Amino acid sequence: MSLAGLDITAPFHFGTVTQWFDSWLNSVMPHFWALTIEFILAGVLLLASYAVFALVMIYMERKICGFFQCRLGPDRVGKWGIFQVFADMLKILLKELVTINRADKMLFRLSIFFVILASLCTFAAIPFDKGLQAVDFNMGVFYLLAVSSLGVIGILTAGWASDSKYTMIGAMRSGAQLISYELSAGLALLSIVILSGTMQLSEIVEQQADLWFIFKGHVPAVIAFFIYVIAGHAETNRGPFDLPEAESELTAGYHTEYSGIKFGLFYVAEYVNLFIIAAIASTMFLGGWQPFHIPGWDAFNGIMDYIPPALWFTGKTLACVFLALWVRWSFPRLRIDQLLGLEWKILMPLALINIVLMSLVVLW
Repeated sequence: MSLAGLDITAPFHFGTVTQWFDSWLNSVMPHFWALTIEFILAGVLLLASYAVFALVMIYMERKICGFFQCRLGPDRVGKWGIFQVFADMLKILLKELVTINRADKMLFRLSIFFVILASLCTFAAIPFDKGLQAVDFNMGVFYLLAVSSLGVIGILTAGWASDSKYTMIGAMRSGAQLISYELSAGLALLSIVILSGTMQLSEIVEQQADLWFIFKGHVPAVIAFFIYVIAGHAETNRGPFDLPEAESELTAGYHTEYSGIKFGLFYVAEYVNLFIIAAIASTMFLGGWQPFHIPGWDAFNGIMDYIPPALWFTGKTLACVFLALWVRWSFPRLRIDQLLGLEWKILMPLALINIVLMSLVVLW
C-alpha cells in the first residue's frame, strides 16, 4: 500500500500499523473474515501481553523489594536473575493440584475464572498508545469501574467454596476492603470525568496533549490523584492494606486452599491488577501516552515529542508501580478498623468535597 501523504516528522503511533493492517485485510478478503481474524489476533495478543506484564511485575517487585531491604533479590537464574520468574512459572505449572474434599468444587474452580476475567477485561480497555487499545467505549470509565468489580465475586466465592475458616475470614475482609475503596476510587475518577466532559479514555488522553490533567485540573486534580492512588493501592491488597492476606493471621487469605496453577492464576491476577491501577492513574491524571508539554515552550515540547508515546505510557505506569511498592515497604500493616476508618472517615468525605471543588473549577 502507498505511504504517500504520511507525515514522517510526526510521532510514531502503533495506531498507524493497526489501521494499515485493517485496510490490508479488508482489501484481500471479505469484511466478515477480516473482522474475525482481527478479533482472534486481538485476543491472542491481549492474553500474551497479560502474561508478559505479570512476569515483569513479579520481577520488578522482587528487585525493588530487595533494594528496600538492602539485599540483591533474584540474581542466580540468568543475568541479574531475569529468568527466575520463568523458572518459578515452570515450577508452579508442575505442582500437584491438591483436591479439597469438602470444597464446593464448581465454585472452587469458577472463582478463578471471575478473578481472571475481571482483570483481563479491565486490561483490554487500557490505551497503551493511540489506536493500541482493544476496546474503546464512549463510556470507558464506567466500563472500568463495572468490570473491575467482578473480581470481588471471585474472591468471595473462593473463600466460601474452600470450606476453611481462614479463607472465609480473608474473603470477608477482602470483600469489605474492595467494596469500600472502590467508592473513593470511582469518585476520584469522576472528578476527571467532570473536568474532561467525557468518559471515553482515548478522548481523555487526547485532551491532555497540551498539559496533563494533574496540572490542568489545579488543586482538585492533585487531590483526586492522591485519593485514587491510595484507594487503588488498597484494592490490590498490597501492604499496608494487605489485611485479606495477613500471613501471621490467615496464612494466605482467601486462596489458602489453592495449589499449583490455580494458585498461580490468583497470583498473576494480583500482579496484573497492580499494573492496571497504575495504568489507569497514568491515563486519567498523567496524560497516558501523551508526552510532557509546557504551553509556550515549543523547543522543549519538540524534544519531548521524539520520545515514542508507548514509552511515555510505560514509563509513567512503572513510576506509579514503583510508588506503590515504595509505600508497601515503608509502612506497617494497618488494623482492619484503621483500614476501614481511613476510607469512610477520611477518603470518602474528601472525595465528595473534591467533586464539588472540581465542579467549581470547571464552571470558573
